[in-house]
Amino acid sequence: MMKKTVEKLRILIPKGRIYNNVALLFEEAGFPLVLADRTYRPRVSDWLDVKIMKPQNVGELLELGSHDAGFTGIDWIMENSAHVEEILDLGFDRVFIVAAVPVNHNEKTLKNKKIVVATEYVNLAEKWLKSSGYQYRILRTYGATEVFPPDDADMIIDNTSSGQTLKDNGLRIVDTILESSTRFVASKAALGDPEKRRRIEELAMLFKAVLEGRERVMLEMNFSKGCFEAVSKTGKNSLPAMRSPTVAPLYGSDGYAVKIAVKKSEVPELIPRLKKMGALDIVEYNLRKVVP
Repeated sequence: MMKKTVEKLRILIPKGRIYNNVALLFEEAGFPLVLADRTYRPRVSDWLDVKIMKPQNVGELLELGSHDAGFTGIDWIMENSAHVEEILDLGFDRVFIVAAVPVNHNEKTLKNKKIVVATEYVNLAEKWLKSSGYQYRILRTYGATEVFPPDDADMIIDNTSSGQTLKDNGLRIVDTILESSTRFVASKAALGDPEKRRRIEELAMLFKAVLEGRERVMLEMNFSKGCFEAVSKTGKNSLPAMRSPTVAPLYGSDGYAVKIAVKKSEVPELIPRLKKMGALDIVEYNLRKVVP
C-alpha cells in the first residue's frame, strides 16, 4: 500500500533583523531551522516548506497564493495593503513608523512650501502627508533613510525602535504614524483549506505557548501544615497561579509541596512575600511552553 503524500505547508520567514527572533521561535516550538550558507530554504520538517524572503514581500506573496503563511511586520502589511489574515501578534521587533525633520526645521514653515520626503513607506507616507496638509514630493529610499536630510530631503518617514539613530543624525520626531511588531499571518486561500487551517492554527498554538512560557516561571516550595492552612484561609489571591496552586503532601511529613506558575515580573516581589508566609526551600525554574 502506497504511503499518502502529505502536502507541505509553505511558510515565508523574513530575512534581516526579524529572522533571528522567528528562527528562535521555531526552535523553541520544536522545529529548529537548519540553514546552509548562501541558501534561502532552511530544512525544518517533513510537513513544512520554509523560504526566506524580504519582509516587504511576504504579504503580497501570501495574497498571490504562492505561500500559505508567513511572518512580517504589520507596517509592511499596511504599506502594501496586503489582503491576508493576522493569526498572532508575536510582539517582538517592535518599531514605530514616524515622521521626522531636522531639529532646526519648523513644521509651519514646511507646510508653506513643497517638501521632499524620503521614505521606504511610500503608501503610508502619502496617506499621512495628505491628511496632515503637506505639499510634497516623495523620494523612495532603499535603506539609510536618516542620512537624506537636510541636503536631499526636508523630512523622512521611517521606522525606529528608540529614536536614538534619528537623534544621532540631527532629526526630531514630529508625529508617530504607526506602531508595528512582527505578526504571524496567513493567506485567505490557505485558511479556506481545512487541513492547512488546522496546521496553521496548531503552529500558532505552539508559538503562543512558547511566548507564554517566556513570560512565566515555575516556583516550587514547601509549607508546614500549619503555615499552609493559614495561607489558604487568607484568600484565593494569597498564592498567585494561572488557575490554582498545585499541592501535594510531603512524604513522611505533615507539610505540603506547592507549585505555582507566575509571571517573571512578579517574582522579585513574590519570593520575599512567600518567605514571610512560611514557604521553605523555594526553587525557581524556567518554563519551555505554557498552553493555557
